[in-house]
Amino acid sequence: MNDNLFATFARRMHERADAPFITTREGRDYSYREALDQAASLAGALKELGVVPGDRVAVQVDKSPEAILLYLACLKVGGVYLPLNTGYTPDEIAYFLGDAEPRLFVCRPAAIDAAEKVAAASGGARVVTLGSDADGSLMATAAAATPLAQAVERSADDLAAILYTSGTTGRSKGAMLSHHNLGSNAASLVKAWRFSENDRLIHALPIFHTHGLFVACNVVLLSGASMRFLTKFDADVIFDELPQGTTMMGVPTFYTRLLKDSRLTREACATMRLFTSGSAPLTAETHQDFEAATGHAILERYGMTETNMNTSNPYDGDRIAGTVGTPLPGVEVRITDREGKNHEPLPQGDIGMLEVRGPNVFKGYWRMPEKTAEELLDDGFFITGDLAIIDERGYVQIVGRDKDLVISGGYNVYPKEIEGHIDELDGVVESAVIGLPHPDFGEGVTAVVVPEPDASLDEASIIAAISDKLAKYKQPKRVFFTDNLPRNTMGKVQKNQLRERYKETYQASR
Repeated sequence: MNDNLFATFARRMHERADAPFITTREGRDYSYREALDQAASLAGALKELGVVPGDRVAVQVDKSPEAILLYLACLKVGGVYLPLNTGYTPDEIAYFLGDAEPRLFVCRPAAIDAAEKVAAASGGARVVTLGSDADGSLMATAAAATPLAQAVERSADDLAAILYTSGTTGRSKGAMLSHHNLGSNAASLVKAWRFSENDRLIHALPIFHTHGLFVACNVVLLSGASMRFLTKFDADVIFDELPQGTTMMGVPTFYTRLLKDSRLTREACATMRLFTSGSAPLTAETHQDFEAATGHAILERYGMTETNMNTSNPYDGDRIAGTVGTPLPGVEVRITDREGKNHEPLPQGDIGMLEVRGPNVFKGYWRMPEKTAEELLDDGFFITGDLAIIDERGYVQIVGRDKDLVISGGYNVYPKEIEGHIDELDGVVESAVIGLPHPDFGEGVTAVVVPEPDASLDEASIIAAISDKLAKYKQPKRVFFTDNLPRNTMGKVQKNQLRERYKETYQASR
């Protein structure tokens, strides 16, 4: 039996051949039959471009139906799909290409010159282009290629994708996800969230991220549903789409923005059966306000790049604000002593480190065996880095993070990387980057800088100086200056004190 995830998708796609798969507001639509045909042509193109089973295919392109078909084609040919945030700068891309050593780098047509320079200096990946209008050199190659008829044989444990997630040291880690990791998790979500071929998903998420790619698209493919493919979140567009939709996946920012609009009513959501939220914590206030306005309780779930989805509030039953629900079928969770070495579970109701185990848990970090051994235990449990509590009903509540991770607008931001760029600036002694409560983004990236005496620095100059070094979502929204950073007796910066000092920063600006 072929365990290639594409083969699993293809069986359902053939059953739904004449049904819509992807539709767009621009009218560039694909039925399941058309998607199968185009994926076969793209897989043929990948093969002609030298991609063999196990090769990485790095992709930094704008959101389009063809980008999803490229993902399917990569699976079909046995490649390892490596999506990259469209906001990454050439400096950031250089690291990923050097570390993953992809056979192929697919970029936007306008970025070809910079991409070829970076690729040449970072391992020599071949560069092709894919545009948002079904254009680019890859599409031209696919048009002339011999379509790949059958999916390449892959085992359940063979890699299907690598997604990079930054480490607190600033060095990004490539989470290796197998065909079984992705397929088993999608099957669990289809069942847990009651997806069917009658569903129409409003898709406004990015597709370089677990949420928009593996959760949204894989669930649609397995269930035979359709999706209305939007280039980005736009409240006006969402309200236009709601009457025809049945479900939407979003990050908390989506819901806070919709709540500010008087058009958000029960009538506007009359055809919708499910709203889900993830990638960042959803506040109890947002949960309650949304239910009051629409009659729908948002279903919050919890996942990570390394594990896909772990827990979910129930489809039937209480969706409790401030919790991420109970473990999905086949997933185990435990709370352990964060200071201990034996990982023994704590008594129910105690706060500790959340660890998870299941078929969804990744295979380890790409070329980082030591880091893998630190976080993926011999008994199969993965140390998430999140502090949590499990209540008497079995609901998991995330209460904090053991690391200094900031989640802004659903994206992970690691302070060390930003601090490194700020500390290199003339006139800066040192810096500390923290996340502060933000009404729109969940957390706002904030820098606290210690300047040299008589240095001529201000907030605008700091932000401008690093703007071309970091993706926009990583850039500080505010910069504060201080004479020194608070430290403990061991010399470690006490970021909790900084968070307390500046906690009202974004609340006051509402």
